[in-house]
Amino acid sequence: MSHLGALLEDRGMTLVQLAALTGVTVANLSVLKNGRARAIRFSTLTAVCDALGCRPGDLLDVEPPAPASGG
Repeated sequence: MSHLGALLEDRGMTLVQLAALTGVTVANLSVLKNGRARAIRFSTLTAVCDALGCRPGDLLDVEPPAPASGG
């Protein structure tokens, strides 16, 4: 789960502004913001975190998969 939208809102920043600061396209940031990203490059993660003054854990929340119900 991505917290990009909340981080942007807290900082009064738009995706366009973040794109300009990071060199990441608005389209790619939008995919991340909307929780549709299946992967993220380390360089993208660090650029976004640097621009927002946050840590990766502030940006992304990874939940373990639910245990399979065995029978």
